[in-house]
Amino acid sequence: MVNLKYLEEMTGGSRELVKEMIDIFISQIPEFIEEMRKLHKKNDWHSLGLLAHKAKSSVAIMGMEEQAAKLKKLEQLTKEEKETGQYENYINQFEKNCLRAIEELQLVKNNL
Repeated sequence: MVNLKYLEEMTGGSRELVKEMIDIFISQIPEFIEEMRKLHKKNDWHSLGLLAHKAKSSVAIMGMEEQAAKLKKLEQLTKEEKETGQYENYINQFEKNCLRAIEELQLVKNNL
């Protein structure tokens, strides 16, 4: 699910920086999920799109290319307020994939 090749290149292979980036990701994801749910409930599509854009950067750094592409799609849909009935599915998928990634990253971090 995660591919740390980009992160390792970006940090010059520094274990400490990799650990720090993993910690940031792990702390950000629950906040992203909670905020996405709030924005969805309020039908605040503009803010949801901005948050999807921000979250896309975080998942891309962890090499989660498929999830990054899905967030980009959500971002595009929210700009045009298209397929609003699908937004919750995007959020659920984001949550599921990221929680799985967090488990994986915890193991990686413990082995660094």
